[in-house]
Amino acid sequence: MKSMTFRRMIALFALLLLALSAIGLAAGLRAQAPLCAGAETEIAAPADETTAAETAAEDDPTGAKAIAAGIAIGLAAAAGAVGMGIAIAKSNEAISRQPEADGKIRSTLMLGLILIETAIIYALVISILIIFAL
Repeated sequence: MKSMTFRRMIALFALLLLALSAIGLAAGLRAQAPLCAGAETEIAAPADETTAAETAAEDDPTGAKAIAAGIAIGLAAAAGAVGMGIAIAKSNEAISRQPEADGKIRSTLMLGLILIETAIIYALVISILIIFAL
């Protein structure tokens, strides 16, 4: 029983760390201005070969935001799928050991699956925030 609780805590911590790292990645991409006012330096004019569209494409962090959001939701969905698979397997084992406790085990399983899915939805919300708000 202790090992399952520890595993759940590790999985929850990993999901939280993933979400925070995705937010940090997107926020780091957003910071394009210098941190202090005295740090502004004169930048040489771009060469004649580069056009205004190319320089605008280099300054646009949309692609990196999409990558960060994709990583966040992909890993959250994968971790959630593994967690759901383990929960279903354990509930099937418990029902096979004690068929008379079928209703309680099934209701507890549904509650657990809902909580796992909620964590995945939170990752989706964070990914949407990364794309549109940051």
